[in-house]
Amino acid sequence: MFLAAIQWGYVASGLLVGCAVGLTGVGGGSLMTPILILIFGISPVAAVGTDLLYAAATKSVGSVVHGAHATIDWKIVRRLALGSVPAAILTLIALNALGLDSHKANKIVSEVLAIALLVTAGALIFRRQLRGLYGKRIGHLSPAATARYTVATGAVLGLLVASTSVGAGALGVTALILLYPELPAVKLVGSDIAHAVPLTLVAGAGHWYLGNVNFTLMGTLLMGSIPGILIGSYLAPRIPEWVLRSLMAFILVLVAIKLMS
Repeated sequence: MFLAAIQWGYVASGLLVGCAVGLTGVGGGSLMTPILILIFGISPVAAVGTDLLYAAATKSVGSVVHGAHATIDWKIVRRLALGSVPAAILTLIALNALGLDSHKANKIVSEVLAIALLVTAGALIFRRQLRGLYGKRIGHLSPAATARYTVATGAVLGLLVASTSVGAGALGVTALILLYPELPAVKLVGSDIAHAVPLTLVAGAGHWYLGNVNFTLMGTLLMGSIPGILIGSYLAPRIPEWVLRSLMAFILVLVAIKLMS
């Protein structure tokens, strides 16, 4: 009876996205939200709201694992959250105050989502070139400047995540690589995942207040995503990173084109 009531398409989608996150650290919002919109016909606003709380639950598990392995820099997490949480709250207040009808709101979310996906794909493809250009043009930042830019990065992520659920993964990690080149990549990824928890929780709670969250759908997605993350994490060391990044970027570009059309 219980198994018959489960919508296995959602479970399979959660499994797919969970594998992507485990393999690359990217894909929670940038893949799940478009899947819900394009394949299952969920409205963009509802897809964003549901995906945010889904991401908060998923990345909480990842944060526990990274915390146990001491691969989180809590100073970075605090700086990012100082910018992202207020920005996410202000974005939600603005969306509510605009009083857009559902058609206009969904259209705006779809367009912003498409742009965010293209930017994310660019960050995946050109991460090494961005790092080289940054090193030539900016060079080494003072501790005070690094702190300011980290807070500003958090604010940008808060705006993007609250409106599209995209940005906390690829864009967040890319920015941290530029700002903290001396830290090992695993610590930057762990810090980014830990920061995503309060950000997606606050943004998701705001969307829940606005009536944009489907908790039944969220629970079904988690049934697939949790084992998917475990599978992806197991396979990650066995697949070349450039293959994963190229494949993910290609998929994101295709999805963005589909959303814009």
